[in-house]
Amino acid sequence: MKFLPYVLQHLRRSWIRTASTVAGMALCVFLICVLQTVLAAIESSIAGASPSRLVTRHAVSLTFNMPLAYKARIQAIDGVDRVAISNWFMGVYRDMKDFFPNFAVESEDYFAMYPEIRVPPDQMQAYLQDMQGALIGPDIARKHGFRIGDQFQMESVIPPYRVRGPMTFVVRGIYGAAPGREGSVNMTTMYFHYRYLYETIQGAEGVGDYAGAGTFNLQLRDPDLATAVMRAVDTNFENSDVQTKTETEGAFLSGFISLVGNLAGLLGAVGLAVAFTILLVTANTMSMAVRERRTEIAVLKTLGFSGGRVLALVMIEAAALGVLAGALGVLLAQALVGGLADLPFMGLLLGNFPALRVSPPVAGFTFTVAVVLSLGAGFVPALTAYRGRITEMLRHA
Repeated sequence: MKFLPYVLQHLRRSWIRTASTVAGMALCVFLICVLQTVLAAIESSIAGASPSRLVTRHAVSLTFNMPLAYKARIQAIDGVDRVAISNWFMGVYRDMKDFFPNFAVESEDYFAMYPEIRVPPDQMQAYLQDMQGALIGPDIARKHGFRIGDQFQMESVIPPYRVRGPMTFVVRGIYGAAPGREGSVNMTTMYFHYRYLYETIQGAEGVGDYAGAGTFNLQLRDPDLATAVMRAVDTNFENSDVQTKTETEGAFLSGFISLVGNLAGLLGAVGLAVAFTILLVTANTMSMAVRERRTEIAVLKTLGFSGGRVLALVMIEAAALGVLAGALGVLLAQALVGGLADLPFMGLLLGNFPALRVSPPVAGFTFTVAVVLSLGAGFVPALTAYRGRITEMLRHA
C-alpha cells in the first residue's frame, strides 16, 4: 500500500485519459448491472410464484379470449377452490410514456387468492362498492400524484376495448405488500372491476370474443393436485371450438417473457459484449500508460525495483481504474434502474414483475466483474513492463 500514492499520482497526471477511461468503463458496468437486475427480477418473480395457483388461457395465444361459460366448468373440477377472471386491459393514461400495467379482474375472488397484495379494509370496501373503483400501486400514486377519491380516464389500445371511448376510474385504494412479500408484488399495477369492462363493451359492434375472459386464475385446495387439475381443465375443453392451455403461475410468467424471444440469452449476449468492451478500454489505457512510462520503469529497475514489483504497480493501477469505474457504474444503476419500467417498451415487458431495484448480490457481482476484468486487461501491459530490459526501455524512450 505504500506505493499507492505513486499510482494515484500517475492517474492524476493523465487525468483526461483517466477520466474518459473511467467514464467509459462505468457506462459498461452500468449496462451489466441493469441487465443483471432485470434477469434477477424475472427469476425472482418466477421462483416466487405460488404452486397452488394455475392460469388457464386460450391454447393458441394470449391475444385471444375464452367464453365466460368456461368459468363454471372449471370451478366444478375437483381440487379447484376458486376461479377468477383477469383481462389485460392495456389502457393508457394521458400518453404512452405514462403507461403502467392495468388489469380488469373479478375482484373478490382475485384478491382472495393473492394474499400478498394487501389493501386497507376500508379502502377495499369502498373499492368493492364502486363499479368505477380502481386499486393502484404506491408507485403509480407517487408518480402521478393520485390520492384516494381522484378521478381519471384511460383508453385501451386494444380496439374492441375502446368502442365506447375512454373509461373513467376513481382511485378507491392504494395497495401494498404483505410483510416479507415485498419482492413478489409489483407496485406499479392498477386493478379494476372486470364487470365494469364487460358491461361497458357488451353489445357494441365489433367486440366479439373480447367480451370473454383473457385468463382464468385458479386457486387449488392442494398444490399436489396441480398436474391433475391442469390435465382435467384442458381435457374438458379438448373438443370445444376454443381449446385451453393451463399451466402453473411460474410457467405462465415464463411464457409471457418468452413472447419477446429468448430474453435471458439476449441479455447474456449483450452482457458478454459489454464485458469485452471493458477489456478493450482498460487494455488500451494500460498499454498507453506503460509505453509512456518506459523511462520511469527503467529508472525504477535501475534503483533496485524488481520486475515483480513493477508488475504489481501496473496491476494496482489497473485495479484502481476497475474500482473507480465499478463503484461509479453501480451507483448510476442504483439511481436510474428504478425508472427503467417507465420506458414505453420496457414498461410493457416488465409490467408483470416487481419494481426493479439493484440488490446487494447484483451490485457486488457487477463490481467484482469490473475489477476482475480490469486486472485481466492490465495483465499483458504489466507483463511487458515486467519483462522489459533497462537498456531497451531507455533506447526507445
